[in-house]
Amino acid sequence: MIAENLHRIEQEIQESCALVSRNPKEITMVAVTKSVDSTTARELVELGMTDLAENRVDKLLDKKQSLSNYQQIKWHLIGNLQRRKVKLIINEIDYFHALDSLRLAQEIQKRAEHQIKCFIEVNVSGEESKHGIKPDELQTFIDELAGLEKIQVIGLMTMAPYDASQSEIRNVFSTLRQLQESVKKQNLQYAPCTELSMGMSQDFKTAIEEGATFVRIGTALFKKG
Repeated sequence: MIAENLHRIEQEIQESCALVSRNPKEITMVAVTKSVDSTTARELVELGMTDLAENRVDKLLDKKQSLSNYQQIKWHLIGNLQRRKVKLIINEIDYFHALDSLRLAQEIQKRAEHQIKCFIEVNVSGEESKHGIKPDELQTFIDELAGLEKIQVIGLMTMAPYDASQSEIRNVFSTLRQLQESVKKQNLQYAPCTELSMGMSQDFKTAIEEGATFVRIGTALFKKG
């Protein structure tokens, strides 16, 4: 089942790239394993998946321990991170997808033993329930991070509203791409901002058409039938 789902998603990624003349190698599929156990996650790794994501600190640490034999895994924390948990997780991950405040960045700076690849989470849709900084606050936030050498802003991340129309979803993703390009043009060493983490099981094809380089797939990998 998982092998079939993975094959289908890989095909859909190729098709979405072909629509907009992109190379599928530009896309990193991140498997969101928060809803499955370590045995299922191991099956994915055995099928060739190298990027795994969790949205909770404890779950990521547990999975990493269970899959410690697989040195090729890159671990992504995609959920909101409380400052008091930074010391537990920050040196255990390869990517952090939800940097959304200066105080959190300062805690990472304090606890990290090496430079951390971060995505700034931007609340493009303006939903009250979502984390992330406002689009019009992005440049100020980028400027505030200048002295924190443990933070490398490799890109931006967002989530489209779950029940939005296709045009609304596309607008969220295209807005994030415009923001990303505006940061990238500044050629900041600490914020190259070349990547876009956007698109999940229900909307990753649209995200790829709008420039996503990291897509976060969970439900579509594990659904039955």
